[in-house]
Amino acid sequence: MTTERIIRIFAGAVVLTSIALGAEASPLFLSKHWLWLTAFVGANLFQSGFTQLCPLDTILRKLGVKSASTAGA
Repeated sequence: MTTERIIRIFAGAVVLTSIALGAEASPLFLSKHWLWLTAFVGANLFQSGFTQLCPLDTILRKLGVKSASTAGA
């Protein structure tokens, strides 16, 4: 599995979890403040599209996970 794929899976899981915990219609609702986590993940994905800077990517590379560009080479 590559870093790009792990990042997409992780971001999707965090967004879905935070919506489940922050939406009042959800049976898992705890507090509307969980929606701030959704906003943070979205902002981080947005900025990383321009800057190529992603904290999770840095962590995964230090752990030895290959990126898509090096996994295919």
